[in-house]
Amino acid sequence: MAQVQYYGTGRRKSSVARVRLVPGDGNVLVNGRAVDEYFNLETLRTILKQPLVTTETEGRYDVLVNVDGGGFTGQAGAIRHGIARALLKADPEYRAVLKAAGFLTRDPRMKERKKYGLKGARRAPQFSKR
Repeated sequence: MAQVQYYGTGRRKSSVARVRLVPGDGNVLVNGRAVDEYFNLETLRTILKQPLVTTETEGRYDVLVNVDGGGFTGQAGAIRHGIARALLKADPEYRAVLKAAGFLTRDPRMKERKKYGLKGARRAPQFSKR
């Protein structure tokens, strides 16, 4: 019999995370590496595990993640979003808890584009009276 899996896609900035939840004992693999090896900072590891802690399912699922694009913080946020969406497919009862914590909302903040005549998005060239 095939093992049950729950999928969720998470996004933040330019990072995209494809998350699989498999019943297991709480192992987290990011791009084939252990989470401690992939994310050096403890804060990023806690961000990643927030949906599991909130729904009290920390030891019940193995989390297999394929993440691409952006930096480490964006990737951690994308993984958190993906885990929350996968948990929702595993059990729709978690919706109220996850929504109240804000894990189901996709972070809309993006890098502002550079405009012509400026050196950056808003940075104007240096002004001199003479």
